This record gives sequence, structure tokens and C-alpha cells, in this order.
Amino acid sequence: MKKQILILPGDGIGPEVVREACKILTWFNAQGKHHFELIEGLIGGAAIDATGVPLPETTIASAKAADSVLLGAVGGPKWESLPTAIRPEKGLLHIRKALGLYANLRPAVCFSALADASPLKKEWVADLDLMIVRELTGGIYFGEPRGIEIQNGERKAFNTMVYSESEIERVAKVAFDLARVRSQKVCSIDKANVLEVSQLWREIVQKVHDQDYPDVALSHMYVDNAAMQLVYRPSQFDVMLTSNLFGDILSDEASMLTGSLGMLPSASFGDEYSLYEPIHGSAPDIAGKNIANPLGAILSVAMMFKYTFKLDLEAAQIMQAVEAVLEQGIRTRDLTDSSAVWVSTSDMGDAVKNCLSRV
Repeated sequence: MKKQILILPGDGIGPEVVREACKILTWFNAQGKHHFELIEGLIGGAAIDATGVPLPETTIASAKAADSVLLGAVGGPKWESLPTAIRPEKGLLHIRKALGLYANLRPAVCFSALADASPLKKEWVADLDLMIVRELTGGIYFGEPRGIEIQNGERKAFNTMVYSESEIERVAKVAFDLARVRSQKVCSIDKANVLEVSQLWREIVQKVHDQDYPDVALSHMYVDNAAMQLVYRPSQFDVMLTSNLFGDILSDEASMLTGSLGMLPSASFGDEYSLYEPIHGSAPDIAGKNIANPLGAILSVAMMFKYTFKLDLEAAQIMQAVEAVLEQGIRTRDLTDSSAVWVSTSDMGDAVKNCLSRV
């Protein structure tokens, strides 16, 4: 298989964790069965410094020409004083919109070796394996009108949460299709008791289920209850379907069940394009120190192999290599306990790469 992958290291720890993920891709190249051509582009603060904008048109063109995209992270205090419209985070929002990446998959898997690292009791997170399906190109992050205005002598800020029937329907189908190859169970998260947009969300999700997926068990839950249930009994969930804002918050909460935000990968895709990235931010406080956890980025490569390239065997190899490293007690600082072996970002990447040949 020959594929071209656009690498967008971005800002903060992004370049550090992406470098380790690229080690995994080059390892597979060395085996001779596949060839992944890696090309690099700009996004976020790095793009602002080089071009003046957070997402150059050349990056969009490269992303559309590539077979998939691997992204690190964007943002940092260096660019916080810029106008909102040209901050690094706008590059991330804009590339999602430009590529039509309406479905975001965020798995929360607790490796057995990390059960003690979770803030919850070990028995509550043992064998945890849930998938949050987050709508990614609609909702309050993209709704209009939005802005800050002067009214009655003071500033007034406003954002609009908007969803159309078709936007809800297409992401609901993604969740139901995933459930069919998992545990055939979807919990749709909303706030239908107070929000009209959530009332439409619930209606459309129910309609899609009744028409096309009667074999999948569907339940509905208010987002505040879902946040509580995630830390009370997370194993009750398999596929969680939710909107952009709710999914952003709940997936970060779910990440801590696994031991660290640095462990979680994600996949974003639409009808034509795909993008993969760890869900952590740019972590500017530890950038450049070679201590960040690269496993979220490495596991994002596994998701790319599985969902875009249909390389199930190779995806499983990466998962098994990560599990083997963790079983050996090898940890980055965010996962370190008294019995673990602390390693750097680059050492963790090397450890996973070395394990690949043995799984």
C-alpha cells in the first residue's frame, strides 16, 4: 500500500509527539510492505509566524491532496493577544470545516496496566472501552450570529448553537454504524429539557434509529447526568453520541478515566477526507522539555490505519505494542507512579517502535 500523509506538527508539544508517531510510520515503511510518504505543512501558531494566518491555503490544498492528515496541537500564550479571528485555534476549526470533517471519534480505553493511574477505583475502569462520537462542524462553535457588541454602555457577548436535521442525521449514522461492530448500544447525549436544538437532536436521532437501526439499542441522557455517570459507572457506556460542545467537554472528562489526557487519540472524518490527532492541547508549560506523552499521537496512527487505510492488522500491532510497553512499567511523567520507569517523550516512542517487531 502506498499512501501520502500530511503531517501538521503545530505548536507546543505538537512537534514532539508527532515526531514519535512518525517513527511508527517509518518503521512500517522499513518492513517493505507499505510506503507512507510523509509531507509537512503549517497550522496554528507556527503558520501565523510563517505566513500571518493560522491556516494557509497551501495547507488546505495539501490536506485535500493527501490520503490523510496527522496533526499535533495548536495554540499557546505567544499568540493569545492576537484578535480572535486569527488565533491558532481558528486554524483547527477552519481545517475541520474546509475538509468537511463532521464526525469526531474519541475512544477512551483503559489499558489494564494503567487501571491504577485512573482517579477512579480500579474495578470501575477495568476493561473500560467506550467511544464518544462528537459532531464536529456544527453547533455553538460555528453557529451565527456570534460576537461581542456594545449594548447599553457595556459589552455583550453571544454565540449561537445551531443544528440542521441533515447535520444530526449524518453523525447519528456514524454512531449507529460503529455500534453495530461493537456492542450494539448507543447513548445519545443532549439537553432536551431546556434547549430547542437538543429537542431536535433527540427527535432526529430517534428517527434515524427507528428507520435504519432498530437492531441497535438506543438510549437518551441529559448531558449533566452523563457527566456524572461517566465518573460513577463508566462501563455502562459503549458508544456515546453528542454535539460539538458537549462532546468536547465529555471526551476530556472521559480521558482522565484512562489515566491521562495524553493517552487519547482521535479520528475526524467526513465524506472525503480524514484527520487524526491526540486530543490533548499544546501544553506550552512542558513544550520543548521532551517529557510529553506521545502515546495519544501514536494511537492516532493506529486509528488512521484502522478507519482510513483499513489496515486492521497493522492497527492491532500498534495497540499491542503500546500495551506491551505499559505492561513493562514504562511511563512518561504524566503516568509515573512509584513503581514505574520514567522515560522521555523520545524514549517512549522508541520503546513502542522496538516492541512492534515483537508483537
